[in-house]
Amino acid sequence: MKSHARFPNYTLSVIKPREQRPFLKTFVALILIAGCLWASQWQFHRGEDRKAKNDTIELRIALPIDELENLITDVEASEWRTTSVSGSFDPENQILIRNRYFEGKYGYGVLTRFTSDQGKTMWVDRGWVQAGSSATQIPETPAVPLGDVSIVARLRLDSSLPTGSFFALPTSGEQGLITKLNAQSGLTSENFYLDLISGSSPDLSPTTPTLIPTLSDGPHLAYAVQWILFAGLVVYGRYLIRKMDLTSGQVLTTEEV
Repeated sequence: MKSHARFPNYTLSVIKPREQRPFLKTFVALILIAGCLWASQWQFHRGEDRKAKNDTIELRIALPIDELENLITDVEASEWRTTSVSGSFDPENQILIRNRYFEGKYGYGVLTRFTSDQGKTMWVDRGWVQAGSSATQIPETPAVPLGDVSIVARLRLDSSLPTGSFFALPTSGEQGLITKLNAQSGLTSENFYLDLISGSSPDLSPTTPTLIPTLSDGPHLAYAVQWILFAGLVVYGRYLIRKMDLTSGQVLTTEEV
């Protein structure tokens, strides 16, 4: 008589995995992608606006000199134009703008009150001077000639003046802090100011004139591309999450007798 050994048979049973909350994960991913694309568009348009402004500045600076009376009919459309005007400085009304730097040295911007022959009063930025040995010491500023002079300058909007505190320069030698200067224009004056370039007298030419800002388009285009890459990373991350969920099934055995 032959005996037959009986061995259990096993079959493999795979529990097919299902992704948990797939709609919620996809919804969050879509929100993130939309945010990245919006940020990319925002940076791109900022770059376009900045480039347009730089092109406008370059164009206006290149235009020929025109008399101030011809330009102030539309000040906003004439900002950065080079202009000429005759009048006289008021050395008793000067202010210093703090936090101006030149070649790594701390200093001030010197603004002097100027009245044109047509009776218009404005501030003229006469350039940069180095700060004194202490924060309370009044720095030396170049004197302005008395009487009628002619100057060549760049027309600037009053709102373009740097914000911040002002350092008073009264002729009596006393010093004080002017916290508000009527929206950066001080005493009653026009809604613009001038960056001095040169004048009829040699001592009017600033030793360190106010420089034209660097006309760079900035990093906006690079940031726009960066946000698009972030959107791509969100898509790839969503793919990886789904793949991990679908490949994490358990393999079980079922005994059959």
